[in-house]
Amino acid sequence: MSHTLGIRQAQKQKTRRALLDAALGLLEEQSLSSLGLREVTRAVGVAPTAFYRHFRSTADLGVALVEEALGSLHPMIRTTVTAADSSDERITRAVELIARHVHAYPAHVRFIARERHGGVQPVREAIRGQLARFAEEVKAELAKDAEAEGWSDDDLLMLSHLYVDQMLVTASLFLEAQEAAAGGEVSAEERERVTRLATRQMRLISIGRHHWLDH
Repeated sequence: MSHTLGIRQAQKQKTRRALLDAALGLLEEQSLSSLGLREVTRAVGVAPTAFYRHFRSTADLGVALVEEALGSLHPMIRTTVTAADSSDERITRAVELIARHVHAYPAHVRFIARERHGGVQPVREAIRGQLARFAEEVKAELAKDAEAEGWSDDDLLMLSHLYVDQMLVTASLFLEAQEAAAGGEVSAEERERVTRLATRQMRLISIGRHHWLDH
């Protein structure tokens, strides 16, 4: 009996995975608000009723994609912003992490960039919640720096949101370069250009941080 249940559970997980992958593929060409569940089930080859065994709606599926795209990044973000010898080292690590992530998961990055301000409220809220978690995690690490002395919690959180927002901008820069490249392979020169630009943008935030308490 347990063996049969195990097979059923494995099949259920396989179908759920197929629905997520199909939706992600379809969302490369359209927004979630225009995606129909019949499109997704047709791509997987299952009946529309099978969709409801896994998700309540396409919005629910979208929330699952948000969790998949951003939820697994929390440990990496914390590692990236842990204490470093200098803010430049921390920035270099962050830019390298983002570049690798965009190269490995372009469809997920594109989905988040499009749906962050998209027309599906539960998905917008899910993205906002994940980004708020990132900001709190970055704040907790920045608070450990000697430079944080004298900073209020509100100002540290504001700084953390600036870094998180800039990480999203950096991801978009790398994604645009990848999409513009022939065959999706970014040249070393273009990768260096984007890396240099993203690094300079983050350094600008860092310089502002150093002088925030000057007044």
